[in-house]
Amino acid sequence: MACDLSIGRKVPCKDIIGGIVRVWFVDFGDLGTVTEVADEITDLSGTFSAYQYDLKGANSLDQAITSSNENGTTFFEQTLTLVLPKLSKEDNKELKLLAYGRPHIAVEDYNGNFFLAGLEHGCSVSGGSVVTGANFGDLSGYNLTMSAQELKPANFISGGTSADPFAGMSSATVTVVVGTNS
Repeated sequence: MACDLSIGRKVPCKDIIGGIVRVWFVDFGDLGTVTEVADEITDLSGTFSAYQYDLKGANSLDQAITSSNENGTTFFEQTLTLVLPKLSKEDNKELKLLAYGRPHIAVEDYNGNFFLAGLEHGCSVSGGSVVTGANFGDLSGYNLTMSAQELKPANFISGGTSADPFAGMSSATVTVVVGTNS
């Protein structure tokens, strides 16, 4: 891998906003062969289900860069923070399965970008809580933190749509499983 720079960057327009709209969880290892072009995922060969979680409020994907001159190493800590309102026995079961597994996570931000976190190693639940709140206006639901350590930042996904983040993957067979209101 060459370390030489290839482009410059100007100050961009102020036409973006922060936050994420939804995430999709895919069981680890189900993506199949991943085709990347210029750090963008352009195709997958797997047959898999993507479990969609719609989000509102304070949800984010943060990618911290850790680099050591002494060791010659660099990695990216991908941290997904989710707030999921409303407690249910069905959600308890699914969140327990998330905590036991290490899924790949597709993320859609408010700017129409799609990313894949945990591409190589999957994402693990690294913290969270199940809360009832103390006052009428408090959260009664779930706080969930998922983390991945990867060699690269979360890749952009080519051709994603709000209905299917993997819509641009011509070799993949994807079933999007949309949640229900409880």
